Formats: sequence, structure tokens, C-alpha cells
Amino acid sequence: MLYHIYEAQRSLLEPFADFAQATAKLYSNPLLPLSKSFATQRTVAAFDLFYRLAKDYEKPQFGIQSVQVNGVDVTIRERVEIDKPFCELRRFKRFSDHPATLDTLLGQPPVLIVAPLSGHYATLLRDTVRSMLGDHKVYITDWKNARMIPLSEGEFHLDDYINYVQEFIRHLQARYGNCHVISVCQPTVPVLAAVSLMASRGEKTPLSMTMMGGPINAQRSPTSVNNLAMQRSFEWFENNVIHRVPDNYPGAGRRVYPGFLQHTGFVAMNPDRHTSSHYDYFKSLTRGDEASAEQHRKFYNEYNAVLDLDAPYYLQTIRVVFQDFNLVRGTWDIRNPEGQLERVRPQDIKDTALLTIEGELDDISGISQTQAAHDLCTSIAPDARQHLEIAGAGHYGIFSGSRWRKVVYPQVREFILRHHPKPSVPAQEPVEEVAPPAEKTTVSEQKQFEIIINTAQTAPENANPATVQTPALPAAPAPTAAAPATPAAPAIVVNAQSAGKRKETGRKAKR
Repeated sequence: MLYHIYEAQRSLLEPFADFAQATAKLYSNPLLPLSKSFATQRTVAAFDLFYRLAKDYEKPQFGIQSVQVNGVDVTIRERVEIDKPFCELRRFKRFSDHPATLDTLLGQPPVLIVAPLSGHYATLLRDTVRSMLGDHKVYITDWKNARMIPLSEGEFHLDDYINYVQEFIRHLQARYGNCHVISVCQPTVPVLAAVSLMASRGEKTPLSMTMMGGPINAQRSPTSVNNLAMQRSFEWFENNVIHRVPDNYPGAGRRVYPGFLQHTGFVAMNPDRHTSSHYDYFKSLTRGDEASAEQHRKFYNEYNAVLDLDAPYYLQTIRVVFQDFNLVRGTWDIRNPEGQLERVRPQDIKDTALLTIEGELDDISGISQTQAAHDLCTSIAPDARQHLEIAGAGHYGIFSGSRWRKVVYPQVREFILRHHPKPSVPAQEPVEEVAPPAEKTTVSEQKQFEIIINTAQTAPENANPATVQTPALPAAPAPTAAAPATPAAPAIVVNAQSAGKRKETGRKAKR
């Protein structure tokens, strides 16, 4: 019923939003004699602000037209390699007419980026993708909005998520012979499960897996987002945040955790910050500061675009990851596509190198939650492990913005290259197609996500698009079972305290 009320409200506001947009354009027309007057500019700013508050935000585009490889412009074209009911495997195919560049592209490692399915679209990782494209063949999981998926496609569970990841890994392995996997936030848990199951079956596993800011063990340094699960029962989530999609969408009748509820939770975490941000936008418009106004638009175009999560997936994630801690307790069974249950055993992973990355100021996934993967993967050799803690970085600083590009990405690139065999061209791999080089990426595209990182770095608790856990993907009390002992991964604390003091500081720091 709540979803229907929200849709009625949105439909009621839609004509007023369109009117506000048209009025703002009319009064800002330079041909009008009074268009530059103070009163007119304030009127335009007010109508424009109302339009942005009332409009419906659709899925953003990646918008990556080109990147540079060794100083040469390479054209980027997106295409869907695998189309599943709940996800598309999207490839960013690169084109060039420069022979030496083509040889370089062919020898670069293939990487699967597993994007979060936790409220926002995969475009949240736009900066991650853009950086990776200069040195890798890049694929990404582009999750679909559950309200757009007909009931005939069935339900989507956390088990299905894991089976999807395994299928995508096998696809890259069949094409290139091997691959690397990067998981950002929420997918660190299902990616670790997927690779574990492949290792237990004796399948070829990825050459490396990089896990960034994820809740491998959410009982460590729990954040305010994690703590919600401890305060609410599983039944509370099922009865209060799950609703059915209205009739005006393809997924009518599907049980979902609605995107608008997630967005409301995001805003409720820092209402003052959002109010201030919108007022600053109003002032930017009145004084003609288009650069600041455009930064605001770009941030909220991404922040306000949310998707619905299929209820079984959402509820299973809460129970498995944030309440029962099945992964760290060794009690997690996954149902494979054949309907059989398989136990998740990270200790079976032997041939996959492991890199974990955390932000010192991460208020979404607490410190040491991601590093816990090293405690579980006991069979990975010590020289195939590495842990990074990025000083001064919030949750988004580890995968987007200046810290990602200057501090984190160079080490991710080096780690992948270190565990990748010498370049070779498999017979089944088609040569990257030739096309005229595209124009250089515009400055506005390169700076597209800077506003998100500025917000995350100056006030980590402030308005950030939630990647892993929406306000309802929390943590729970620490279980009594102790984590298994394992050789410590080489820890690198970037621009921070010495590695030896990292754990002690992590306990004392307030996240």
C-alpha cells in the first residue's frame, strides 16, 4: 500500500515539476529584458530547485566515450555480453587505429568488476571503470531494477547472485583463459562465496580477487548502518520495508525493498547536510555560478537514482551477512543452479591472490571488516596476499575520486599485473576492432564524480550514495565463535600510521 501511495504522490507532482522546469527556462531566456535582474534570477532559482526536488530520477549512463592508453585516445563502446533476468554483463570495448596501441590492448588483463546491488546503479563505479580501462579489459555487472522485471522471471536470491558471478567468471575465462575479479562493497561477500565454491569443485579460479570496503565480517567495528540489524529483528524488516510493485510497472506484484524507501533512509541519516546542499544550489543559481550548480546536479543525479531490490535477495542478505554471520562461522550453504546445496569453504581457495582495501574513515563498512577475508582464506600463500588501509579515505574515496586515482588504483593495477601471466593472445580472442580515435574526454566528464568524493572526505557521515548496505543492511552482536588463525597478509597503510599499529588504532578510532 505504501508503494501505491508514493506512486500517487509522484504522479501528482509530475505536472508541477514539468511546469517549474518550463517556467525556469522561460524566465532565464536572455531575450527577456528583465532576465538578468536579481528578482528574476531568484525566481528562476526557486523554480529550478523545485523541479529537481520533485522530478523522477532515471538510471544514469556511464557516459565514458574515450580513455587514454599510453598517451593515445582509445574509443569506448558499451555492449551487453550476457543478458540475465536480473543483471547484464556489460563490456566496455575499446577501439583504436594505432597499431602499437592495439598490441598493448590485447596483452592487458581482463577484469570483472562486480558492482553493488544495494540501492544505487552500477554507474556509481563510473570512476573505477574509467581508471581501469586504461590498463585492463573491463566488464561490469549492471544490475537491473527489480520493479522492471516481470513476475514470470521468478524470484532472485543471494544464491542466484553468487551463481551469476560464477557464470560471468567462466565467461571471461572461456574468452581469455583467465581473469581477475574486483568487488566493491556489498559484493565482497558473494564474490568470496562464488570463488570458494569454484575452488571446492576443483574449477579454475580467478588469478586474483580484490575486495574493497566490504562486510566480510560485519561484527568487526560495526557502523551505524550495521547496527540497525542488531536493533531490529528479521521479521521487522520483512513486515515493514517489503512492499509490492504497483500495476504501472512491468514487475507489478513483485515483492521488493523499494528504492524510494532506501533514498528516504539515506536522506534521514544527514538531513541538515542535504538541506544545506540544496540551499547552496539555490544561491549558486542566483549569482550565476553555473560550475557549482552543475556539480550539485551531477551529484544528485546519481544520488537520487535508486533501484528496487527483490525481497528474497534483500532479506537473505540481512540474515546471512549481518545477523547470522554464516560466512565467518562456516555455516553458509548455497543452492547451485541444479538445486543442490554446497558449503562455502574459503579455506579451499589456493590459486587466487587476495588484495583487501579499506578506508580509514569508512562509515559504511567498518575497519577490519574487509581484512577478515585473510582470516578465512587460509590456503592462499602469504606472498599472494596484501592488505591496504587508505589514510583519510572515506567509503567512496577507496574507489572513486582523487584518492582512488592517485593512491589506490596504482596499487590495484600493480597487484593485478604481478599475478597475471606474460601477455599472450588466445586464438579465440578477436583483435580489438579498429575505429577512428574519439575526442578526448571532456573536463566535465573527468570531474564527474569529484563532488561525491569531496563530500565523503570532508564529512564521511554525510550524504553519500549508499553502496553496500542501505539503512537496512546492518550488523549484529559479535558471535562467540572465533575466527580461524591464518598467516597475516602483508599490510600497507598508505599515508597513515605504521602497519604494526593499525589494529590498535582501528579499535580506538570512532568510525
